[in-house]
Amino acid sequence: MATTTRVQPRVLVHASGGPRYAVAVAVDSLGTGLLRPFLLLYGVTVLRLSTPVTGLAMTVGIVAGLVCMPAVGRWLDRGARSAVVAASMLVRVLGVALLVATPVGNLWLFATAALFLGIGNQAWPAAHAALVATVAHGRERDAALAGARALRNAALGVGALLAAACLAGGTTALRALAVVTGLAYLSAAALAWSVHVYAHSAAAAVKDGDDKPAPRMLALLAANVIYVFCLNVPEIALPLVLVTQMHASSVWSAAIFVANTVLVVTLQVPVTALMSRFPRRTVLALSGVVLTASYLGFLAATSLGHGWGAPAIAAVSVVCTLGEIIYAGSATALVTALAPAHVLGRALARFQLSTGFGLAVSPAVITTLATHGPVALWGSLAAATLLSASAVAKEEDQGTRLSADVARGEKAGEPAIASGDGLT
Repeated sequence: MATTTRVQPRVLVHASGGPRYAVAVAVDSLGTGLLRPFLLLYGVTVLRLSTPVTGLAMTVGIVAGLVCMPAVGRWLDRGARSAVVAASMLVRVLGVALLVATPVGNLWLFATAALFLGIGNQAWPAAHAALVATVAHGRERDAALAGARALRNAALGVGALLAAACLAGGTTALRALAVVTGLAYLSAAALAWSVHVYAHSAAAAVKDGDDKPAPRMLALLAANVIYVFCLNVPEIALPLVLVTQMHASSVWSAAIFVANTVLVVTLQVPVTALMSRFPRRTVLALSGVVLTASYLGFLAATSLGHGWGAPAIAAVSVVCTLGEIIYAGSATALVTALAPAHVLGRALARFQLSTGFGLAVSPAVITTLATHGPVALWGSLAAATLLSASAVAKEEDQGTRLSADVARGEKAGEPAIASGDGLT
């Protein structure tokens, strides 16, 4: 059994890609926080498109971004790291530029802008994880991935608050917001490019068509589609239940969302470090159990009625957030530990495909189940998540052996970084 990882700020920053890269992640996240929650409002308010048409264009952008993931994986497996991260930011600069240039009522330009934004948003997580896996190994890598998630959530929250403050300015303020977002992406891309991380060993070992990691990660990828529903519970499921079914004040939904963000920002790194004493696959299975318990808790809370129902849901949401934190700290880390270096990019791309697919279908699934009552919603989510956790746990013995093999390789190997890296 491994000892608990001690997270030191300097080590964490270096393992995350260095100070400049950490700033790039923060600036990129701030830009996303400025625009992402209000892209729909931009299409409806500034461009005067209908709400259904705007939503459809955004959905197409997300799906198109997923379609591009295999190409991103192959690029990463040729050794590119910081270049792919920078590209994921630059393609969003192009998307924002098109958004600002779109005249009122032009659906096609808006859809094209949403397409580029979708490609960048889908490519970034895999590219970032591959870069971190190149400069850090073992539990330091896990802590770095967790730290980046905490930083990203904090910057997303700040960006969303700034964007909310700009809404009072109307159309002019929203256009200015888009311009600032584009500049943030451009700055982040320049910073990410400047670290010059390239995986020489991966480029030398790449074998086209080598998909050996796919079978042994099939259960993980399938389970991840269900696990990722937890990310939309605070944003979609709980507001839907609280406002439309329990007729509670919208303040409860806002408070739960804020609490979720604060808990992720403050607890992601320490919880990931605490869980480092256990095998990653065991931790991932545990997160499914915690999420299942929270879904059953939500089901029980809805039976309490209007008086105690909303406070009970808010209390259970803390358990759900804890499950989300454990899941986020173990899932990507497990993928990077299982995948051989020369197919790491494709493995991460597959994982992002499963994540993106789960995020894309979860709003429709959640809203459909909610129309059939609390038992259908929370009971179905609990059963599916527990089944997914069981599927992950069944592969534990094989996963533990594979992780041990990878760990031995990590100790023997050296980070494959270009000579001109900017990590110091």
